[in-house]
Amino acid sequence: MIRLSDLQRRIEKGELSPEAALAQSLAAIEAQEKTIGAFASRAERPRAQANGPLRGIAVGIKDIIDTAELPTEMGSAIYRGHRPRADAPVVMLLKQAGATIAGKTTTTAFAANDPTATLNPHNQAHTPGGSSSGSAAAVAAGMIPLALGTQTGGSVIRPASFCGVAAIKPSYRLLPTVGVKCFSWTLDTVGVFAAGVEDVARGLSAMTNRPELLATVSKAPSIGVVTQEFAGNPEKEGADALKIAAAAAEKAGASVRELKLPAIIADAWRIHTIVQQFEAHQAFAWEYRENYDAMPPLLRKRLDESQDISPADYDEARSVAEKARVVLADTFGEVDVLLALSAPGPAPKGLDWTGDPRFNRLWTLMGTPCVNVPATVAEGNLPIGVQVIADYGDDAKALAAARFLEAALRA
Repeated sequence: MIRLSDLQRRIEKGELSPEAALAQSLAAIEAQEKTIGAFASRAERPRAQANGPLRGIAVGIKDIIDTAELPTEMGSAIYRGHRPRADAPVVMLLKQAGATIAGKTTTTAFAANDPTATLNPHNQAHTPGGSSSGSAAAVAAGMIPLALGTQTGGSVIRPASFCGVAAIKPSYRLLPTVGVKCFSWTLDTVGVFAAGVEDVARGLSAMTNRPELLATVSKAPSIGVVTQEFAGNPEKEGADALKIAAAAAEKAGASVRELKLPAIIADAWRIHTIVQQFEAHQAFAWEYRENYDAMPPLLRKRLDESQDISPADYDEARSVAEKARVVLADTFGEVDVLLALSAPGPAPKGLDWTGDPRFNRLWTLMGTPCVNVPATVAEGNLPIGVQVIADYGDDAKALAAARFLEAALRA
């Protein structure tokens, strides 16, 4: 993989020009793209900028995020050839930091269930995950050092786990979602993929002008391990990954203990789908009503099956979520961060399913920052990650603890 941190250090020292750094990524894309299929479209003549912390850094943009210079087709025939007039604000954050947009990465149709043809670079017979398939795969294949994705259920953390890369789903609204195709305005969150946690931190820090995101821990953190038993049992490989990560953190000096989440948190996990699908019916009202036959079939089926959710159901679900957020904030008074599964296990075989987001949904609904850290590799060369979770707004703490865990796992 291409390390953003390595490129930045070499550029800052004058050992590598921004043009040469960009050329490295463009050559890697040329070599890998025909096999992996991570891009929906590519910039014709991308050029490196001369200034900014991300100068020379090639970035992939998930194809539900508006770009003026490239189509935004959202993985759907309904938007084939669609050209927005302006870049989404999150794309402008990258450009203002000096980054170069290399292309649009593949997405499941409308960031829902209908999968892409993108392959997992670690094992091409297995899914790279979804919905941010192309972003995770492009970073994992060593094509680009940085990519944007989005998460409404588990669409950043899960593909990061399956592809063996680091990623952050930041606190809700840390990155703007204006100009991003809406699925659920209560849940949609823009996230960042990179090779390692430091690379993710550097990318997010440059975009947001928040140097505090680069901080490391001053002392070993206290960690609460949560298994989310209400979400069902993980596969053996997933459970093993969580144990491996917890043991590595404890060996490195962290205080680690299992933490049982209050009952209201389980209730919040259960109502995530109510919030998501009620809002999806409004977000996709035009596509569903005016282009029903052209709708991607799995998403269309989900919308067909969720038409009976009432405003009262939605209001009650939102009330549960609000109560759970208050209780979860109290839980973070006991530990610095939580450690949880990023996915039930390794990437499933085949490309007809992108995997199960059941261990991600709660944290998306809670709006908390989550960082995937690759933990182990299962049979078939399939990576499995774990996620470090901090309280809402504590993105710097989540990243610092994730860097601590990453180093502990490598020791």
